Amino acid sequence: MKLKLLMILMLSISSMWASSLMVNSAYVRATPPGVPNSAAFMMLMNHSTKDISVVAASSSVAKTLELHTHDMIDGVMRMYQVEKIDVEKNGHTMLKPGGYHIMFLGLKKPLAEGESVDLELTLSNGEKIKLDAPVKKVMSGMKMNHGHHH
Repeated sequence: MKLKLLMILMLSISSMWASSLMVNSAYVRATPPGVPNSAAFMMLMNHSTKDISVVAASSSVAKTLELHTHDMIDGVMRMYQVEKIDVEKNGHTMLKPGGYHIMFLGLKKPLAEGESVDLELTLSNGEKIKLDAPVKKVMSGMKMNHGHHH
């Protein structure tokens, strides 16, 4: 009986590592009524020996999802779409306000705190990761801070 339990435990642990990429602390920003867009943030961890990228994302709550980042261009912080979000081998990439993130464009309804959003990430190696990300209210004090990144 103990051996059987140990085998079940080992199988369940190995399934958590089945993907090349692990996702931690994923959430989607809550929106007030009438706001058509939101964003998802998370920590991406690559425990493999090869670089990997997120190349696409999808969700049933928005018409389109795009991979985005922010950069300072001519003294102005600008957001723009990127083809992929890289995660180096044995490394991690943080998706956060003011940096890489996944934009939800054309929301089908406002996203309220406490709800959950389906999210599927497509990786450069063909893998897909399905998540249920909680919707969280992000306070205005967490917006981009541009002054101290020299």
